[in-house]
Amino acid sequence: MTLPLPGLLVVSLEQAVAAPLCTCRLADAGARVIKVERPEGDFARYYDRLAAGESAYFVWLNRGKESICLDLTLPDDKALFASMLAKADVLVQNLKPGAIAKLGFPLDGLRKLHRRLVICSISGYGEEGPYAARKAYDLLIQAESGLASVTGSPEAPARVGVSVCDIAAGMNAYEGILEALIARERSGKGAAISISMFDAMADWMTVPLLQHEGGMPARRMGLAHSSIAPYGVFKTSDGADILIAIQNDREWRLLAERVLNDKTLAADPDFATNLERVRHRQQTDARVAAVFAATDEPALTKKLLAADIAFARVNDTAALADHPHLRRIVIGTPSGQVSYPAPAVRRESERSYGRVPAPGEHGERIRAEFMARAEDQASH
Repeated sequence: MTLPLPGLLVVSLEQAVAAPLCTCRLADAGARVIKVERPEGDFARYYDRLAAGESAYFVWLNRGKESICLDLTLPDDKALFASMLAKADVLVQNLKPGAIAKLGFPLDGLRKLHRRLVICSISGYGEEGPYAARKAYDLLIQAESGLASVTGSPEAPARVGVSVCDIAAGMNAYEGILEALIARERSGKGAAISISMFDAMADWMTVPLLQHEGGMPARRMGLAHSSIAPYGVFKTSDGADILIAIQNDREWRLLAERVLNDKTLAADPDFATNLERVRHRQQTDARVAAVFAATDEPALTKKLLAADIAFARVNDTAALADHPHLRRIVIGTPSGQVSYPAPAVRRESERSYGRVPAPGEHGERIRAEFMARAEDQASH
């Protein structure tokens, strides 16, 4: 199949999650992505050895890239990096704000020197502002942004179980780069983009923030909903946890009549509207729980499907691994093949995906290619 970004050169001075996620999507779309790693390699390579002997995070985020290890404190490696940037369409970097300038590559200078270059900087709090110099990792941003305060049980806040702040920042970076490339086609000019994990998560926190400012702060409800009932987890007779979501009064009547087998409950004024069901949440949930507890999971699933009630089984990762709806891709790594979930976008024809590189795997070829260009430019 024809990919949308062939011929695009992306140089990424990256580590961990956010920037690698962004450049992984660019590589999937056909861009040539050169991953510049520290001499010992991206530290995310060493988080674990759970994916065929490689790091699960690294295998997920670094398919289809070329790898070179550089020490940008050394003159020769600086010269090589400068030569790469002279040919690049996009520079992605997620060093601490100001760090790339200290290495000799100030962003303003790069913008002046390379008019068409799109520069994307990803950090915890952005390139400026009162928190710009702070170190920031995913869990810290979950706490600082208020996300943890609306996650978990009523007793205590909790971490979202995946790196949502990193992921949100990486996807925002991907979106921003694509917009800048489209704009460059019209103007001929590149752009400087700054993405912060805090801004990404603050955006996602808009509804809880507006609820707070409107006088109704969000409450932690675990797997339940603060303003809808019944909306939560109920256990079947054979021990399955089933989460149902009743969005309106019509669905409540269907649940009452076809699943709970209680037509009088559907018309009971104490439960007929969502406002009343929330007011009588304990009694509402008890009525649902009693029927679910007397029914096994296969029979209950059949009833819920027949009544067109929204529901889900509360699965763990073992159940996800065997889920009938899960799509997978197989990726090559230095230690063997790894199967994991496919990217979310479904297209008319399936894409193929590149392998995960070993540390510095393409260094010799990249050095030969770009140092030759640097020497040619110097001779002219």
